[in-house]
Amino acid sequence: MIDNLYNYYVVNRLHRNVRISVKEVNTEYSTLNLSPEERMTRRFEYLTSLETPRIHPLEQIVLTRNVSNLPDVLTEDEWAEIKKDHYIHELGYVSNLSPDYASTISLGLLKVRETADAYQVRMIDAIINLCDRYKAEAEKMGRADVVEVLSQVPRYPARNFREALQFFRILHFSLWLEGDYHNTVGRFDQYMYPYFQKDMEAGVYTRETALELVEDFFLSFNKDSDLYVGVQQGDNGQSMVLGGIDKDGNDCFNLLSELCLEASRNLKLIDPKINLRVSKKTPLSIYEKGTELTKVGLGFPQYSNDDVVIKGLERLGYSYEDAVNYVVAACWEFIIPGVGNDIANIGAVNFPAVVDKVIRENINKDFDTLIANLKKEITAECDKICESIHDVWFVPSPFMDLLRGGKKYNNFGIHGSGIASAADALAAVKKFVYDEQKITPERLIQALDENFTNDPELLHLLRFEAPKMGTGSDEADEMGGLLLSSFADALDGKTNCMGGVWRAGTGTAMYYLWHARDLGATADGRLAGEPFGTNFSPSLFAQIPGPVTDIESFTANDLTRNMNGGPLTLEFSASIFQSQESIQKVATLIKYFVERGGHQLQLNAVNLDAMKEAQANPELYRQLVVRIWGWSAYFVELDKDFQDHVMARQEYSV
Repeated sequence: MIDNLYNYYVVNRLHRNVRISVKEVNTEYSTLNLSPEERMTRRFEYLTSLETPRIHPLEQIVLTRNVSNLPDVLTEDEWAEIKKDHYIHELGYVSNLSPDYASTISLGLLKVRETADAYQVRMIDAIINLCDRYKAEAEKMGRADVVEVLSQVPRYPARNFREALQFFRILHFSLWLEGDYHNTVGRFDQYMYPYFQKDMEAGVYTRETALELVEDFFLSFNKDSDLYVGVQQGDNGQSMVLGGIDKDGNDCFNLLSELCLEASRNLKLIDPKINLRVSKKTPLSIYEKGTELTKVGLGFPQYSNDDVVIKGLERLGYSYEDAVNYVVAACWEFIIPGVGNDIANIGAVNFPAVVDKVIRENINKDFDTLIANLKKEITAECDKICESIHDVWFVPSPFMDLLRGGKKYNNFGIHGSGIASAADALAAVKKFVYDEQKITPERLIQALDENFTNDPELLHLLRFEAPKMGTGSDEADEMGGLLLSSFADALDGKTNCMGGVWRAGTGTAMYYLWHARDLGATADGRLAGEPFGTNFSPSLFAQIPGPVTDIESFTANDLTRNMNGGPLTLEFSASIFQSQESIQKVATLIKYFVERGGHQLQLNAVNLDAMKEAQANPELYRQLVVRIWGWSAYFVELDKDFQDHVMARQEYSV
């Protein structure tokens, strides 16, 4: 059954043949002088009215979009007017939040409707109307099972696991249709477990039939995911968190968590994106289960260390009760479900550019002065970002507000791109210019200005013989720690325009390409325009002895003050996962990372030959999946810059 659904939705994509494109509405709304809330509500009613119910004869979880576009509710002139007085983040629509699905699933929309405002009432009515049309279609098809489910949800509370899954699909579908994006899944195995456990104990499902239902549910994330495009196809934010501890410190990994890992492994789909919360209490067996999923090449799961993350979030002012319930945003930023209103990716510091500027201006001064001025420059760069962001404005999202318990946290996160490249540049300058005096300041600056064209010997020295993070170099790791602490210091005590704090992070998002494109050669031996490493990872040309030194380097410093997220990424040759011994070795490495105090880790199983073939013959590799930064994608759907970066990353063996 799952194979038939997989072929229909994923391989042949037959459901896309009936999609429709809708007209623009912003000019009409502007002429009528409608409020933003009215525009969002009216558009939602319009789009739901155009959705035509279609149910595959074998699927258990229904709702598939056929409206392919979301017309803007504001005209270009209106946006321009708003931008005169406000900061607009990304598209200006709400994103990167984790709603409180659990409460609504347990109450039903009719109960929620009792305390909703007028706009939310209209949206609820539109959703119920759409689901009634799906129910009518199911009746026509003789699908009594679907009729039974839709007779209960979303009007009334879910009574069992299937109804809870269907209710989630309805809510998730509605958020996308409202225009919110990067809507995350949250701690799925926690809020769904009571329904699952009840049905399992009652004998409704066997392990096999429960897995089949979870796989059906996972397929629902992929029916419409091509319509939810971020920087690249696949960047859609459908992140699911599994495991982790509860407020009493108990490990929460359960049978549903295990089935989710297994479903993802079986389907090999880019959604939902699996994240595992772990800690020093996590047994090796769970890391082995995670590694079995890594083996298939999706770039899942991503690991977050509760021991470090919870402490770091508390340090930022999150209550323990909220911090212990953390999830990840679209990629890896730490957010709180239900009550979080954080903007976790509002800016980024280009660390290699900052370090390059300071080196050029201070290379003839002593090293202590250079470092003192570096700290000032990092502070100045952070100040510039903070001061540029004021009066943040979003298009209202009545339905998203309905699924939230308030806006308790309004913190802003700043990425730190190229930390390893910047640390390597500092370490190289300290070693060769200051300590050994092997390079004169004049020679270094001239070589950088000329992109090393006339000094290949210096390029080789800086690129391959200088200290590098990830290689076991204490000098480079020390410089990395200096950058991390200076970053946190620069944001410490600052309040943003929404009354929240600023969070320093180790992630890069797309800036590992964007920041690098505009930067000339740097003192780590990087050539002009050459990309940085992704997130909190080594430079692409660092000659890493193996994954152990990489882990030791990127866990050498206290990360609790850099709690916006951003993982160390390790690439493993896909061929190493063939034996159980190798699976255990990789699992042991992950456990070692956690025990050393790493905050976030992401592993890939890569096949360089397959990627080369896919570039040459994309039509033969439509299902080849790779990890980009905080998300996975089909390799052939990526721009070549992203493809080339994945192919350039170092592969490890164990």
